[in-house]
Amino acid sequence: MKIVTDSTADIPAELLQKYQITVIPLKVMMENETYQDGVNITPEAFYNKLDMMNTVPATSQPTPYEFETMYQRIHEKAGEDISILSIHLSSAMSGTVQSAVLAADSVKDEVNVEIVDSLKASYAVGILVVEAAKLAADGAGIDECRKRLEERKEETSVYFLVDTLEYLQKNGRIGKASALIGSLLKMKPVLSLNRDGEVYPYHKARGKKKAVAVIQEALEQQYGRRPVHIGVSHAEAKDSGKELLHAAESVLNSRSSTLTKIGAVIGSHTGRGTVSVAVTPAE
Repeated sequence: MKIVTDSTADIPAELLQKYQITVIPLKVMMENETYQDGVNITPEAFYNKLDMMNTVPATSQPTPYEFETMYQRIHEKAGEDISILSIHLSSAMSGTVQSAVLAADSVKDEVNVEIVDSLKASYAVGILVVEAAKLAADGAGIDECRKRLEERKEETSVYFLVDTLEYLQKNGRIGKASALIGSLLKMKPVLSLNRDGEVYPYHKARGKKKAVAVIQEALEQQYGRRPVHIGVSHAEAKDSGKELLHAAESVLNSRSSTLTKIGAVIGSHTGRGTVSVAVTPAE
């Protein structure tokens, strides 16, 4: 079995290589140029460009044809008996899952492709992808992996701590007045995803320290002392990412932890300085 995901999963290169995970990139359009997320634009280059723009970048999902080509290439390289588990960004946030579904139907006579809508974003997708890849490496079949993922995604949580309200306002998530008032009051919005994979404002805290405390409380209430895997992603804010990771580890029973970067597509909606923590049960 082979595992496919998309670039919004924000999985570190060493884990992609270790588990032989294939990534299909989403695209980001900036200043009349189109970039493939994580292919021909790095997070660092993206945020540097973003800082100089007055408009919000546009993003787009892979086309069904691009998915078809990838599935066929994996099939040709791996052999006829291969199955593919394709795990992607929440369908409430992108058309990526729909493109994958259409492509899987087109190649169904050649290769078995199963699509999983993670209902998550950033490393909350990645943490599920790595879980599936570990199962596959241990010899699990596609049905077992899919069943485990469907269970795990219900128990996986993610919180985003946004450094600025500017991009939420530009993307239409909040109004200009709310953004201005929030900035003046130094409000730090904590965002999360609901059961349908949609972004919603979980909490508004006065300052970063209180926002982190809100996230700690939410995680501790949900997981207690249950063993978990923790993943923190950051938008060129490594120190803040390390602080959030330490804060999560201090209240949870961590079996493993990962620190990674938020790429161009997710970063288009959150901006520089955002940090996110994803947690999933380890057993």
